[in-house]
Amino acid sequence: MRPTVKFILFLAVALAASSCVSKKQYAALQTELDVANKDLGKCGESLNDYMNRLTSCENDKERLRAELRASQNTEQMRQEQIKDLRDQLADAKTQRDKQLSRVEDLTNLSQSASDNIRETLSQLEKKDKYIHMLQAAKTRADSINLALAVNLKGVLSEGIEDKDVEVKVDKTVVFVNLSDKMLYQSGSSKLTPRALEVLGKIAKIVESRPDLEVMVEGYTDNVPIKNSCIDDNWDLSVKRATSVVRSLQKDFKIDPNRLIAAGRGEYNTLADNSTAEGRAINRRTRIIILPKLDQFYDLLNPNIAPK
Repeated sequence: MRPTVKFILFLAVALAASSCVSKKQYAALQTELDVANKDLGKCGESLNDYMNRLTSCENDKERLRAELRASQNTEQMRQEQIKDLRDQLADAKTQRDKQLSRVEDLTNLSQSASDNIRETLSQLEKKDKYIHMLQAAKTRADSINLALAVNLKGVLSEGIEDKDVEVKVDKTVVFVNLSDKMLYQSGSSKLTPRALEVLGKIAKIVESRPDLEVMVEGYTDNVPIKNSCIDDNWDLSVKRATSVVRSLQKDFKIDPNRLIAAGRGEYNTLADNSTAEGRAINRRTRIIILPKLDQFYDLLNPNIAPK
């Protein structure tokens, strides 16, 4: 039973019996009352202490709850940070793998590029050698043509007027332009005695160079011609070229396998046909001394071209 309840019951009994109790009993009761009051005071103090402790516990409880919530929040944040870090790590690994793949691709590309560069340099070196070879061959051919032209000019300068003969070097060939009045009788393809003299001089040069071919081209002016032997200027130009070729073969023993006859008619003019002087220039025969075709192709073959 609680002390307060005990005190009330005791007080009621005392009051009821006060009229009939003795002083001795009253004193005893008073003493008990004092003890009870003292105990009651102590109980009040204990109650206050317990109430303070309860309040402190409640405060600690709230503080711990707040700390728990803060810890939970901190833990959640840490978990989120860990997740972000893991995501970043996974992304970094992905980027690393991509970079490694790119490095491998670049390595392969660099190797391929290096191989291509080496191959290109090798091809350029071969082409450079080929170009030098062609340049050397051209220089050699130019030197031969120049010497040939000098020889022709030397042999043809004796007793022949400059206007009747012209020696030129054109690219890879040497040619001689001869006027028609020196070679043929007027309006025909028959050679004059003077023509045989000139062709004999040319034949000596040609005979000394068996590695060359000779093409004879006939040209006319634009004055129409037709008789019992000649149909037109085409016909006349071909017959004149054929007469020269035939003379080189029969009179000067030039191998016919080296001879070519061609007619150009009234075309490929050198001057205007509207004047007598122009027509005289256009009536000509051109003797072209040129390399054989197989020799020309040999110049393009680095394996058999002359060094």
